[in-house]
Amino acid sequence: MPRFSVIVPVFKVRGFLRECLDSVLEQSYRDLEVIAVDDCSPDGSGDILDAYAARDPRVRVLHLPANVGLGRARNAGLPYATGDFVLFLDSDDTFTPGALRALADRLDEAGDPDVLVFDYARTYWWGGTRRNSLAHVLKDVGAGTFTVAEHPEILELLMVVWNKAYRREFVEAHGFRFPPGYYEDTPWTFPVLLSARRIATLDRICVAYRQRRQGNILSTTSRRHFDVHDQYERVFTFLAARPELARWRPFLRHKMAEHCLDILAKPDRVPARDKGEFFRRTAGLYQKYRTPDEVPVAPEFRVLESSWAACRVRRQAARLRTALTARGERVRAAGAERIRRSRSLVHERLPLDPRLALYSAFSHRGMLGDPAAVYRAARELAPHIRGVWVVRPELVGRLPVDVEYVTPGSPEFLRLAARATFFVNNVNWPSTPRRRPGSVYIHTHQGTPLKFMAADLLHKPGARLGVDVPRMLRRADRWDYSLVANRHSELVWSRAYPCGFVSLRTGSPRNDVLVNAGPDSGAAVRERLGIPADHTVVLYAPSPRDYRRGGHVERFDLARFAEDLRRSLGERHTLVVRLHPSLADGPARGFGLAELHRRGVLVDATDEPHVEEVMLASDALVTDYSALMFDYANLDRPIVIHADDWGAFTASRGAYLDITAEGPGHVSRSYRELARLFDSGQWRDAESARLRAAFRERYCEFDDGKAAERVVRTLMLGEAVATVPAPSAHRASSLVSS
Repeated sequence: MPRFSVIVPVFKVRGFLRECLDSVLEQSYRDLEVIAVDDCSPDGSGDILDAYAARDPRVRVLHLPANVGLGRARNAGLPYATGDFVLFLDSDDTFTPGALRALADRLDEAGDPDVLVFDYARTYWWGGTRRNSLAHVLKDVGAGTFTVAEHPEILELLMVVWNKAYRREFVEAHGFRFPPGYYEDTPWTFPVLLSARRIATLDRICVAYRQRRQGNILSTTSRRHFDVHDQYERVFTFLAARPELARWRPFLRHKMAEHCLDILAKPDRVPARDKGEFFRRTAGLYQKYRTPDEVPVAPEFRVLESSWAACRVRRQAARLRTALTARGERVRAAGAERIRRSRSLVHERLPLDPRLALYSAFSHRGMLGDPAAVYRAARELAPHIRGVWVVRPELVGRLPVDVEYVTPGSPEFLRLAARATFFVNNVNWPSTPRRRPGSVYIHTHQGTPLKFMAADLLHKPGARLGVDVPRMLRRADRWDYSLVANRHSELVWSRAYPCGFVSLRTGSPRNDVLVNAGPDSGAAVRERLGIPADHTVVLYAPSPRDYRRGGHVERFDLARFAEDLRRSLGERHTLVVRLHPSLADGPARGFGLAELHRRGVLVDATDEPHVEEVMLASDALVTDYSALMFDYANLDRPIVIHADDWGAFTASRGAYLDITAEGPGHVSRSYRELARLFDSGQWRDAESARLRAAFRERYCEFDDGKAAERVVRTLMLGEAVATVPAPSAHRASSLVSS
């Protein structure tokens, strides 16, 4: 008896069917059966199914003599299911890598609940990916099991059947089946969830929900959308037969109204001539199932108590109010911008303040990176210089209490920016305010460049999507100084940013903490992350990809990697994962990382604000093409480069050096090679040390642990420091001494 029975109804999906079946059969978890139901598909899909069944004994194919529709095709497969749990997968959708392993682990943890609800992401035909907006519900309900009465918010999720695993005995005991029709998922989902005594959730994206260019069957304009009323009638009939569920009638009545009005509001659903009839049918159902003691009608559904004509008038009035409000907001915004600009001009008439410095990092994300290191050094060496950080309002709470700040675009920011002498940033400052003569712009960058940047992106159209290179260079024209940690960076920045700045061989200020690290430097971070002091910590830091919209590409199964590390390094090890900041707020964590962190399989350190501390807490780094490797080399700890898509990466983005030939350690070109490096101990052998030493000599040459001090003494205090070349004559006048 397999753990999972996956039922796949098939009709007119020849172009997507192989991808769907492969996503199931190529899962690392193999204890499954596939019941593929050919719903009399006329496009040859049945032949594809037969070919798969001939190759894989886990596939069983049912050929229906006539087309019966999606719901009844699923019904046809149910009697043949023998697995502990039943999954439904539409034949144009796919399981994500590692999904079934995650489901199996969660079911074991929850003790085989009646229903396990998991997450999905919409994948668009043009390459975009968007996670379910209500994914937080799956996390908020906690790690235990529950009933709908305990967490009714579970009913707010999308009413589909393919985001759940159903215990087969539970389904058989209640006799759940799909009715015919367009909206057959509705009278399945509500009865199943209301009947379940033990529900669990998995906060992980397990299904890629394909959004076709023409939309799905529910996107068509047709009278068949009237089917939604019949399906809700079935739900209410189910409730009527079970008095213990009567209290759910008001909730489902509101869900019905919400669902129907949503269909009606879409211009490409109900035909225009039938909208009045659809509205009246919805209003009739809303009144029919109103309970005598129900509270007054919710404001959003009062429209159902009026006529269709009155509803249209109200909608038109609402649209007019929205348009007028939007126009007023545009006028107010334009006026506010003129006021801000006039205030800035007033402040620009005042002299620069030689004791004022503005700092920003990573587009105003907080006190981070190289600018933070310079700020701390300035507080110690130049306390007379007032340092103020520019930080987004929502991130102000992360600042230390004794740090002064302003928010971008605020009147106080404009006032200070008009008078500050020193500007320190690792990202370009916005065009406003204008650069004033005598100010000193210090650009720290964000590490040593491996991939193409700025002007070099002009020859990489895919990588520069959404990047305005000319504007970037115009802003870089304001730089006075560009800080570099090696001669490689010096050459690259002069090419990528053909501007008039002076390169300073200061080293990278944020790397001072790495160069000066002692044997216990990472202890506090380990304790905060819950990592035992005696564990070997492997840090995995992947890079985003320019050839994939959104940037996220899973290179391998993290759960498998954690297990392989356990076999290679023993129980006393921890895998720490840190995503690139550009992926932190996207769907990337939903593809398993968040769930593996919750279960203690690994540690997700993406939200740790200071990457230097995460590096200090680790014993080895595994990365692909992250610039983190250049910083990490200062620690003289093992580095492994996983370059399984080096050709695609360089073709799409471009690289300044071949990291597979000049890397800081051994290189793996497949997951098997990566696992073998750790299993054999090569990851930290003599050859690894030799490669790392050569890499450090080449790319850490100016990092001596005094970079931040050097920047402050040279550029803010005007002191002569022998290791830093003097600025050119046309820049020297910008320096302000103490």
